[in-house]
Amino acid sequence: MGRGKIAIERIDNRTNRQVTFSKRRSGLMKKARELAILCDADIGLIVFSCTGRLYEFTSSSMKSIIERYQETREENNCQLLNPISEAKFWQMEVATLRQQVQNLQNNNRQLMGEELSGLTIRDLQFLQSQIEMSLQSIRKKKEHLLAEEIMQLNQKGIVLQKENVELKKEVSIAHEHKIELQNKLSRESTSGDDDRASGSSDKAPCRSTANDAAEQISLALSIEGHADK
Repeated sequence: MGRGKIAIERIDNRTNRQVTFSKRRSGLMKKARELAILCDADIGLIVFSCTGRLYEFTSSSMKSIIERYQETREENNCQLLNPISEAKFWQMEVATLRQQVQNLQNNNRQLMGEELSGLTIRDLQFLQSQIEMSLQSIRKKKEHLLAEEIMQLNQKGIVLQKENVELKKEVSIAHEHKIELQNKLSRESTSGDDDRASGSSDKAPCRSTANDAAEQISLALSIEGHADK
């Protein structure tokens, strides 16, 4: 898991601010030392904490660096007063920037494994350490992205499980309603058959009574006929 981005703004909590200052001050001193050793640069670093405490790093002598800074500053200011000197100054700045761009391009090609023939063992070791640090940062970033994707997939899985449970409940309720309707229709069908059966049994005695009455009438007529004879 990689660290989240920290907002670049004043830290309100005093304890957190002091811890952050201590960590970043150490990192700044380390970077300044590495820059002085790797690039043979003359570096002077001065830091005052919020409590007024002084922290400093210098690759040679702080006094000589400050004096050199003041002299260079005065020379630059004097040069900028003269238009010709100012033009030369900016030409030098352009040339410096072009050289920096070229150095960066060469460094990128070397990181890609190109143009390594002129490098010494120390240069190759430094290049290897840069590549390893870059690979470590890439791996951390990849692990962070994978962890985020896994977390999102787990959350989606939980949501789908809840939806699945709700759908099962709805299907179960619909099945129960179906059974109730089937039972209701079955009862209504049985009741109708009973009514039809009872209706036919009621009509049968009526038919037998009518038949009996007809037989009695025909018997009486036959007796009357015999009597007339």
